[in-house]
Amino acid sequence: MKRIISIFTALIILLNTTSCDKDSLEKQPLDQYADTAVWNDAALIQTFINNAYRGLGHGFNNVMFSTFGDESMAVWGPGTNITKSLVNPSDLSDWGGDRASYFLWENVYKNIRACNLFFDKIDGAASVDAALKDRYKGEMHFIRAYLYHNLVAVYGGVPIIDKSYGLNENYAVPRDSYEKCIKFITDECDKAAALLPLNYDAANLGRATKGGALALKARTLLYAASDLYANPTWAKGFANPELISIVGGDRKARWLAAKNAAKAVMDLGVYSLYKPNPASLEEASKNREQLFLSKQSPEDIHVRFFLAKLDNDGAWPGRSNGPNGYHNWGGNTPLGQLVDDYEMKDGTRFDWNNPVHAANPYKNRDSRFYSDILYEGAKWAVRPADVREKDPNGIIQVGYWEKWNAGSNSIDVVAGLDTRKGPIEDWNGTYSGYYLKKFMDPTVEAQFFRTEVPWRFFRYTEILLNYAEACIGLGDETEAKQYLNMIRKRAGMPDITETGTALVKRYQNERRIELAYEEHRYFDVRRWMIAPQTFGNARGVEVRYKLNPDKTTATQPTVKVIEVQDRAWNERAYFLPIKLDEINKNNKLIQNPLY
Repeated sequence: MKRIISIFTALIILLNTTSCDKDSLEKQPLDQYADTAVWNDAALIQTFINNAYRGLGHGFNNVMFSTFGDESMAVWGPGTNITKSLVNPSDLSDWGGDRASYFLWENVYKNIRACNLFFDKIDGAASVDAALKDRYKGEMHFIRAYLYHNLVAVYGGVPIIDKSYGLNENYAVPRDSYEKCIKFITDECDKAAALLPLNYDAANLGRATKGGALALKARTLLYAASDLYANPTWAKGFANPELISIVGGDRKARWLAAKNAAKAVMDLGVYSLYKPNPASLEEASKNREQLFLSKQSPEDIHVRFFLAKLDNDGAWPGRSNGPNGYHNWGGNTPLGQLVDDYEMKDGTRFDWNNPVHAANPYKNRDSRFYSDILYEGAKWAVRPADVREKDPNGIIQVGYWEKWNAGSNSIDVVAGLDTRKGPIEDWNGTYSGYYLKKFMDPTVEAQFFRTEVPWRFFRYTEILLNYAEACIGLGDETEAKQYLNMIRKRAGMPDITETGTALVKRYQNERRIELAYEEHRYFDVRRWMIAPQTFGNARGVEVRYKLNPDKTTATQPTVKVIEVQDRAWNERAYFLPIKLDEINKNNKLIQNPLY
């Protein structure tokens, strides 16, 4: 079975080496493949390509990208140097592990080398026919483009390496300009799109398609048209602005290129919004929940699949992020900033200063709030057997109950099951008073079992949002609102009607909510240059059922906004620094500004 899933056969490729031991030349290691063996065996070539997909990673790691921005907070530590803008060339903090490692210089270039090796060898592979070679080339062009996209998104311009270096070659190469990198990535996407099919049979789902290549091109060009890459003045006299921006040129042309690239995906006619016409807010919320639990949907452009039964590789989003009162780790918990940006159901902003909102903050909200966020009093999954007696109804408990103790003539405070002081797990759990619901399958007891919820690299809604943003950049506001309101209709929300700066803000918030936790926000706040406004201290809520004057406990909680993590913004954090080790190995590299 060829389907791309989370576990790929490990492939170790060793070039032939010499040895002073003649006998060793006659022995083939049992756990390795010789170079000639791989490129003359069709099955090993396919395995090599399958393994290359692993270089893209996926977003269901223990520490998700959401935690590096104003979406969530990882509960396993009180803070991170990333959210405090303290990363430096000698200490990249959490970039060394989990999801962020797939964007790290040395790791990405290792995977790029595998792509380059493929292109060096594939034409000489007699075991693969011409048509299949072309498809394989398309897949590898897509993978190489995605890898460079990851690098450029965090570093700016990087050295473009399109061959596999051998021993004793000169490895010292300079960074290419940001603009040249964007052209390389989009050219790779075009090559991939020309060679790839629109879709596959069931056995090959998960491989790159024409739509996936064009979607990557659309995202790349949208980023390139954004404010960050047109305005390097924040870099305070950086001598090489071409590494972090497009110097000169016609910005309107860049917005038009981004619009056309998104339209090219739309014009394929193979993708559509999932259940675009709900009959109610409740139905809209349920539809969204189902979308992210489904294995396939009409929105899927490029997806990574998983098998729950495989233990040594893959995703475990439920265990990583599920509430600790279910024996899970309560990992990347939503911040108050994200929760507060879910609108009221009438399209107005939620506001803690509004006494009606503050009195019942989880009532009458955007339908997506109820599909994405677990909050005090939310009904969710059946509790594990050993907890069920304490909560037979599966109600999230992140609050504290004040109860009168007549014996001691004092107030006892009883912690909810899903708090950090609860009776189930008191070593983890939320600081913010919220848990993630999006991607979480309530039918799976996540402390023991993985799910088969796929990671969606690209889905059609992003393309519509990309198109709308490019339209706004070009001044085509009516067209932009047409597509924005298609997305809002699917959520059961009223139309956006604003213009000008107000429209930009509404668009940015719509993208924030619709694509929450899908690895967009970290990059969006930077390319829009709104990071200084979003990197304030992380907020959450303290939920308390207070003691009434008659010494009974209130049935309606008081919800108070609190700060849960110190954060700070420094403008150097627009880009990641290149590690000193890399600069010491390559004296032609120029460090990013302000490091």
